[in-house]
Amino acid sequence: MKVLLDLANRRCEVVKEDADPKFSGVVGGVGESKLLHHVKLELIKQGFDVIKKRMWRDGHLVDDLQQYIRTRSTKAGFMVYNSCFAVEGAEEIFNREGKVRLTVECY
Repeated sequence: MKVLLDLANRRCEVVKEDADPKFSGVVGGVGESKLLHHVKLELIKQGFDVIKKRMWRDGHLVDDLQQYIRTRSTKAGFMVYNSCFAVEGAEEIFNREGKVRLTVECY
């Protein structure tokens, strides 16, 4: 899996490689959670200090099940999430097209 993080254009592209597993799950974001976990591991390999967390726990007014990746420091950093969570899971797009584009917000 290749994770191409572009903070200037506020996007993160995740590209599937041959050895990557198929992320599947039932309703509730299980597949997307697994995908974000693998994205988090790739970002850590790239030198970013990030965690995966449910968005509502940080005060965001979103679905209780939506998760995101953010920098450990909440004072300055970035967050990566699926802006179309309510419509389609990121893992479905990733499995179907071989890549998915996630939204990046800097703070």
